[in-house]
Amino acid sequence: MSTALANERLRKRFARWDVDGNGLLELSDFRQEAARIAQGFGKAENAPEVQGLRDAFEALYTHLAEQSGSAQGGISEEGFLRATEQLLFSEGEAAFNRALGPVVKSLVQLSDANGDGVLDGKEFSTWLVAIGLPAGQADEVLRKVDANGDGVLSEDELLRVVREYHYGRLDIELLG
Repeated sequence: MSTALANERLRKRFARWDVDGNGLLELSDFRQEAARIAQGFGKAENAPEVQGLRDAFEALYTHLAEQSGSAQGGISEEGFLRATEQLLFSEGEAAFNRALGPVVKSLVQLSDANGDGVLDGKEFSTWLVAIGLPAGQADEVLRKVDANGDGVLSEDELLRVVREYHYGRLDIELLG
């Protein structure tokens, strides 16, 4: 992946998570991201799967804050870029999976309306809209990322999609 593409995607991720636009990622931004996704699925704030998503985002924030060295006052864009570049390019895919795996697992648990353990097209589309993609793009994105062509994404497949996107090996839009 080119540095320019990596930085573009990471800066876009930063801007998306910086809900209040103050130039810092704070725990409240990560909680609001979880709430926005839960709202997209019409889930009550106190639902167990919403708490699971919130916990996963809070753990990700803590990890990124520690890696950036800015745990107290929030994570600056520079600190976020440093921490995520470290995660992606120095620590590798296993570290990425450890950091993002709980978020993806909780996303599947929240999104899986019929309880079959995978995201079908409608569930995947709802998630994409909740994170900011236009509704009309979901079917095309699913076709591009569904490697085995079964029309659904398992937790492992979704983690692969998120990982491949951030490594620049998947030319789709996931950030809206």
